[in-house]
Amino acid sequence: MNSNTLFEYAEQHSTPEYPLLDRLNRETHLTQVYPRMLAGHMQGMLLRLISQMIKPRRILEIGTFTGYSAINLAMGLYSQPPEEGILHTIEVDPEQEEIIWKYLAEAGLEKKVILHIGEAMKIIPALDETWDLVYIDADKPNYLNYYKLVFDRVKPRGFILADNALWDGKVLDPGTRSKDTHGIIEFNDFVSKDDRVENFLLPFRDGLMIVRKNA
Repeated sequence: MNSNTLFEYAEQHSTPEYPLLDRLNRETHLTQVYPRMLAGHMQGMLLRLISQMIKPRRILEIGTFTGYSAINLAMGLYSQPPEEGILHTIEVDPEQEEIIWKYLAEAGLEKKVILHIGEAMKIIPALDETWDLVYIDADKPNYLNYYKLVFDRVKPRGFILADNALWDGKVLDPGTRSKDTHGIIEFNDFVSKDDRVENFLLPFRDGLMIVRKNA
């Protein structure tokens, strides 16, 4: 039994993709040059369930793309009172702003999300927040820089998630000249040796690094 068949079986036995997310998925594939950057149904659902379990008051997402993961993460925000939970999401490409707001509004989440357009390394230090949950899915050479930049603002027992932690298997080729691959390898190695956290590299899709900050 190959892994693709098992993945299809798992998808068939999971909650179907919400219609709104299905439309966003389709529009992304029709309009974007690199649509595979989208989290997709199964990973989006995993992010949603993690967020719903944690019930975070403050989420930071680094790398919005078209907003698929932001919608899923925002669905788990703490909502008592309704204005309490907020997601800050950062996207470097201003051309994505229209599609992001379109689907956030349709999802009824436009008041729960603050969208920042620009470079994350400049925006993050200006955010006067502490984070319950951070999701990293942006430029790979900066993964470790993002981790170090947010770490002190992550609450004790808070979580950092990082997508693409297996980078299509290229992490097994440390001799590569790719800056992206080196960035992921450097990040994975650092986290695995960081005694301030517990971590689990989940071999799901392109790899999801799950990090829990110690108390």
